[in-house]
Amino acid sequence: MAPRFLSRLFSSRKEELGALAEGLLSERGEASGVARARELLDAYTGASAEVKLQFLTLLSDRFGADPKQIDEAIANYVVDPGPELAAQLHAAAEPRLQELLRRLNLAPGGTQVLVRMREDVLRKVAGHPELRRIDADFKHLFVSWFNRGFLVLRRIDWSTPASILEKIIQYEAVHEISGWMELRARLNPPDRKCFAFFHPTLADEPLIFVEVALTRAIPESIAPLLEASRLPIDPKRATTAVFYSISNCQAGLQGVSFGNFLIKQVVEELRRELPHLKTFVTLSPVPGFAHWLARDAKAVLAQEEIEVAKAIEQPGWYGAPDAERVLRPVLSKAIATYLLSAKHSSGKPRDPVARFHLNNGARLEKVNWLGDLSPKGLREAAGFMVNYVYDLDNIEKNHEEFAHNRAVAASRNVRNLLRAKPQATGTS
Repeated sequence: MAPRFLSRLFSSRKEELGALAEGLLSERGEASGVARARELLDAYTGASAEVKLQFLTLLSDRFGADPKQIDEAIANYVVDPGPELAAQLHAAAEPRLQELLRRLNLAPGGTQVLVRMREDVLRKVAGHPELRRIDADFKHLFVSWFNRGFLVLRRIDWSTPASILEKIIQYEAVHEISGWMELRARLNPPDRKCFAFFHPTLADEPLIFVEVALTRAIPESIAPLLEASRLPIDPKRATTAVFYSISNCQAGLQGVSFGNFLIKQVVEELRRELPHLKTFVTLSPVPGFAHWLARDAKAVLAQEEIEVAKAIEQPGWYGAPDAERVLRPVLSKAIATYLLSAKHSSGKPRDPVARFHLNNGARLEKVNWLGDLSPKGLREAAGFMVNYVYDLDNIEKNHEEFAHNRAVAASRNVRNLLRAKPQATGTS
């Protein structure tokens, strides 16, 4: 039988939900506080979407900082500034929700439920902008709780527990894994590796993972890397490590950055294991390109180039006789413009994958024509893929230039694409 607490919560009104959360904040005993936190989290997990939204809205309305306490702390500090009163001001300014979340996190399994709770916030925030206040509190705490010092790097291979391998299939966000045989083809060959970050409180839940191919050259397309019948190479003969898929696994940790640490630590792991590796490079999607091309390219392309680019709206356009000669220069110029010049108001690149790798200190090395002919690759990037090189001697310099000046580190080959000239249509 469900505890009376749970049945009351499921049928409760907003006032009763608030009383339950207030009760947890006023709890003094550690054991009773943990028990109450567990009950509240269990109740939230089993509640309907309507009750969850009601509870989240209540948190936003009532669990911020107390303005009166802030005013009093400010007045005291102005009269007698010092570290003790500064600490009191800091405590007064902290939203009460943060302490509530800390107490909820003490319950067994609390961290995982709170990550799921933030997923609910992110799903609802567009229609309920008042939830932005509590989203900021979740993110503030998660940045600390998921600090790099707490993360554990683990190798994922065919001997990894099936419960985790199932999640690799589920969370793969770049190149879909259709089933166990395809997963085995990505994990089992000696020239394939996979690494993931885990957190001690989420022992069987990967936070982010990267799939790596060992090759003899920088690849230009994804199909040969994913081909199940390909012949593996001896890792000792490989010269290049290719990061071809990086997937975040926990939607509730959006905005908590640990992907940059993952890439850099995997590079170090690979260098220790295979010291002969010389090149560390990605084969990356360009998920925002097609959308930008359809909406904003007119600001940077000539009218005749825009007319040529419209050919990608036709099925099978990439197989047309004129595609290589006519379409490739125009689309290559467009994607180079997108990657080098299309920016948000913050000054950062529009493309999310570009932001990630450039902020990590990588260099935009090459644009690959027809690198991904999957439906997703054609739909999102007109078939293009790009390579970002992690040049170990220049990572820190590139990162600093990007962080402070929004400078995009790019090869001369990519920059030269901006000068491409459209070819005349028709046969020659």
